[in-house]
Amino acid sequence: MPSESSRSSTQQSARFASGARSLARKLAMQALYRLQLNECPWQDLIQEFATEEGMDRADSEYFRELVQGVHTTRTELDAQLAQWMDRDPSLLDPIEHAVLLIGTFELKSRIEVPYRVVINEGVGLAKRFGATDGHKFVNAVLDRAARALRPHEH
Repeated sequence: MPSESSRSSTQQSARFASGARSLARKLAMQALYRLQLNECPWQDLIQEFATEEGMDRADSEYFRELVQGVHTTRTELDAQLAQWMDRDPSLLDPIEHAVLLIGTFELKSRIEVPYRVVINEGVGLAKRFGATDGHKFVNAVLDRAARALRPHEH
């Protein structure tokens, strides 16, 4: 049976990993926001954000995976998002659009991340950086996405 101290360090590692992933999502959202304003190769975004404040504490591999994955599948992700919304994704606020792209990518490609975590992280980013009630929209769209992409988890 694990000792109290090893259980404690395991919990601290999990919290650090969780915090590092949250920070990676925040930075990816900022990079994808930037991409919507000024199109560029995903490699340029990775390089540009390498020195961003907080990157030293972020899960840099996860950041890279999110930015590259969303960038290379954005057309497909937008087509799926359009099914779960009452407007075209091109009409979205860039922050909410970036959050929804990340959330949809994670729901599709990172099945080890529970859908509730994906939704909670997306709502948190939208609350912190998006429009006043944007988080409600993000919550509704990601919930529809989770039901469609991960019916076995509901």
